[in-house]
Amino acid sequence: MIKVEYPKDDSSGDHGELTSKHYITYNFTLANFWSPYLVKYEKVQNNGSGIGNLFNLYLDELDEEWTRKISEFDYVIVSAGHWFALPAAFYINRERIGCHSCKLENVSDLTTFYGYQMAIRSTFEALNGMENYKGITYLRTFSPSHFENGTWDHGGHCHRTKPYKRNETTLEGDSLKYYIIQLEEFKKAKEEGEKRGLKHRLLDITRVMLLRPDGHPDTHGHWIHDQRILHNDCLHWCLPGPIDTWNDFLLHMIQMESKS
Repeated sequence: MIKVEYPKDDSSGDHGELTSKHYITYNFTLANFWSPYLVKYEKVQNNGSGIGNLFNLYLDELDEEWTRKISEFDYVIVSAGHWFALPAAFYINRERIGCHSCKLENVSDLTTFYGYQMAIRSTFEALNGMENYKGITYLRTFSPSHFENGTWDHGGHCHRTKPYKRNETTLEGDSLKYYIIQLEEFKKAKEEGEKRGLKHRLLDITRVMLLRPDGHPDTHGHWIHDQRILHNDCLHWCLPGPIDTWNDFLLHMIQMESKS
């Protein structure tokens, strides 16, 4: 394999929190900040709820893994979604105000959508409020899963081998709710950002990806000789094509910015 560039690896973190590659010839850095909730979070084990792991989400505190460095970048892509379906307790001002599927006594279930909306809102408020941040913020919209005949842990699968036609499926259920939340928070953030001269752009991949039930690992996400029992994966993407479309969209949008 011939490479056109051998980037300098500036990655850090014990668990891959930051993956960063600096392309010296082009004076270009590509970084991925691992922050599944965007806000500060912690995993609680042996929590007594009977559900295994529980995440504490501090919805008004941003994850410093990305906030302490993000002002250096010219383009920032905000991307978060499916992790919010996991059981979580919600905190504001360090006080627990509710949860999602936590099964804790005397704690109100505010649903996953409350946590998601507050986290997205806090993220945009942080970016709009950073004194030194002058970049363009892209919100990558929700990528829907394609489980059929059950959920991921109750027999769901995605055996389809061809994309849907446009009239064969519609966005609905939780995917639609997450998507609507994103659009609502993006609109407000864009209006607030414009007061500071900041730009916000919508990298809308939701409806395009809805048409690609064939792009997931499904039952093939492991080696044939692997004897472990694994759940079908209709959430992540493996087939060449679907994810590459996101990059094509983004590159086109960046090119359009340079022409405006």
